[in-house]
Amino acid sequence: MSDRRLVYSTDPRDRIKCPQCQKLKDDCRCVKEESANKSFTVIFRLEKSGRGGKTVTVMDGWPRNESFLKEMTKELKNKCGSGGTHLLDKEKATIEIQGDKREQLKKILAAKGIPFKGM
Repeated sequence: MSDRRLVYSTDPRDRIKCPQCQKLKDDCRCVKEESANKSFTVIFRLEKSGRGGKTVTVMDGWPRNESFLKEMTKELKNKCGSGGTHLLDKEKATIEIQGDKREQLKKILAAKGIPFKGM
């Protein structure tokens, strides 16, 4: 009996699907979102490599929450007057702003009460 496994079930609890990828909950590999209220510290760094000599301000350490990250990226881009993007991986969330905007970004984050460190 121990070598048998369930092949099909009509129990609705076994058929629950993930709202994002539409796979069964057991097969789902979607990134779980973190709460935006969780304490976090943003880490600044500058990157030039692989960008054609252009400087990009990269901020790591954001909570992995898609809606929060999208809103924050939009606000930072507008206040800095430059382009940028946000990246959401399984391990980390990152915001990239074009150009060396460290001083402007630090003022904005300090006004919002978001702790930061780095350059």
